[in-house]
Amino acid sequence: MKDVEITREPIELHKLLKFEGLATSGGAAKALIAEGRVLLNGVVETQKRKKLVSGDCIEMGETKLKLRLIETPNQP
Repeated sequence: MKDVEITREPIELHKLLKFEGLATSGGAAKALIAEGRVLLNGVVETQKRKKLVSGDCIEMGETKLKLRLIETPNQP
């Protein structure tokens, strides 16, 4: 399982798939989600704009990601 560090939350599911290279574009990410190919915390997720927070686990095929919020110096 790969840890994905995020500096703010929430992040939308389709954006995460695109940023992590699991989809070539936002549209492709939305299609993967609509097809039921993405699991969020072990359950099929079909909401393209589902808000993700630290601790959420995303699975797509053999790829498993876990979100982790990191503090940045400019964050309040």
